[in-house]
Amino acid sequence: MNVPGENLKDVVAVLPSLNAPTIANLYNSDWLSVETVVEESQVRELIPDLIKRGAQGIIEYPLNKLI
Repeated sequence: MNVPGENLKDVVAVLPSLNAPTIANLYNSDWLSVETVVEESQVRELIPDLIKRGAQGIIEYPLNKLI
């Protein structure tokens, strides 16, 4: 997902993750790319909350294997 820099703490506060989310700067922007692993059962409730906190471009895809 993409998150404006000023909203990062609000978004990360509600994100479950194994250790910590992966965060990278978007090119020539104040926005950040945030990636994390979420249990499928949590997604339905989590996405609306992330949108309220400023996240955009949220992508969900199945995870086949975690080692």
